[in-house]
Amino acid sequence: MPASTAPTNLPEISVSELSLSLKRTVEEAFPYVRLRGEISGYRGPHSSGHVYFSLKDDSAKIDAIIWKGAFARMRFKPEEGMEVIATGKVTTYPGKSSYQIVIDALEPAGVGALMALLEERRKKLAAEGLFDEARKKPLPYLPRVIGVITSPTGAVIRDILHRLSDRFPRHVMVWPVRVQGETCGAELAAAIEGFNAFAEGGAMPRPDVLIVARGGGSLEDLWGFNDEIVVRAAAASKIPLISAVGHETDFTLIDFAADRRAPTPTAAAEMAVPVRSELIALSRERAARLVTCWSRMIERLKTELRGLARGVPSLDSLLAMPRQRLDNASARLPRALRANAHAHHVRFEKIAARHTPHALVARFERFRERLDSCASRNLRARDHVLKNAAAQLASLGQLLKAFSHKGVLERGFALVLGPDGHPVRSVASAPPGTLLEIEVRDGRFGATVAGTPRAAPRKSVPAAAKPAKQGSLFDE
Repeated sequence: MPASTAPTNLPEISVSELSLSLKRTVEEAFPYVRLRGEISGYRGPHSSGHVYFSLKDDSAKIDAIIWKGAFARMRFKPEEGMEVIATGKVTTYPGKSSYQIVIDALEPAGVGALMALLEERRKKLAAEGLFDEARKKPLPYLPRVIGVITSPTGAVIRDILHRLSDRFPRHVMVWPVRVQGETCGAELAAAIEGFNAFAEGGAMPRPDVLIVARGGGSLEDLWGFNDEIVVRAAAASKIPLISAVGHETDFTLIDFAADRRAPTPTAAAEMAVPVRSELIALSRERAARLVTCWSRMIERLKTELRGLARGVPSLDSLLAMPRQRLDNASARLPRALRANAHAHHVRFEKIAARHTPHALVARFERFRERLDSCASRNLRARDHVLKNAAAQLASLGQLLKAFSHKGVLERGFALVLGPDGHPVRSVASAPPGTLLEIEVRDGRFGATVAGTPRAAPRKSVPAAAKPAKQGSLFDE
């Protein structure tokens, strides 16, 4: 008997029952596991908010799911190729007859994995130019307002305020943030952008410098300061920014994007402001040096002035020669005035001799003869011009008379004018009933067109005959 037809006492079950039984078996055998593997096929959250990818090692692969709520609580987010330790429950998916792990917690597989991820992210951001020295801004020498981004309850803010009070008290604004945990990066970026959004001269004073600070901790504790959104916010800050995260040996990516890095939060406060007492002492020292310099310069100028005064002659010696020349000129002045008056008198007499009445009459006669001669020449020239103009005018008058229609009217022709005052040139322009005005040699009279207008008959011309020369109204 074939095996397929052999009697059996196995009960029949459905596919769904088998899938459910396998699901219970797997979940009971692996209620909670910690699984180490490399993330593969990660494409980010689904539109539903859930995350789907795979975990693999050298010889095996398992599907993985992170539900939306668990993903939001995770401090470390999955990335493609990242080696992680996933904690969750193993279950099956009946629709595909496959098994999978539902992850509740995710952490990097050791510090080495974090360091590799950190280095990869550093290279990526550096390639974009976010860490270039050329884009870093200088710190203000004495800021009016200092913005501090840190936890409001830790020792860091107390250290910063205490150090600022010792060196140079300034107005401090604190933006409280979480410096550790899953929301750390987003809060840090929002604080940096928030301070930059303050308007200058607004109700809230805009800080002149920012300090992002946190105490020391492990690489995992400081991971929020390596978040990409934090680095980009620090690089885009228009306000100079000092990074003071961890101890002197701790480095985070915000340190590379900040305008200055301080080894500790206390050192950041020292970078932000000078020492007030030292500044006062320096100001006093420079003021004293300035007074000393002015005093020395005045003494030097006095010495130079005294030396120059000794080389300048006295007032009497300077005026002696001018006084002597003035006395000599005063003594010669009466004699010179008399000689000058005599010379002008002689010259006047010579001129007066040339202007006697007889001489003036002779000159007047000569001027009159010249005037008469000029007048005579002008009259002759005028007569010649007038004769030429008269001849030209007569010629133009004859030409105008020849072209005028008055001559035609004198020969018996008439000029027919239409109602508009223009000459009638064709039969078609004067239909019956049209009022006309006819001008003849000695006047005008009115007329009305009667009857049907007729065109003038055309005479037939033999084909071989030449057309006669067309006459003109102006021909006799």
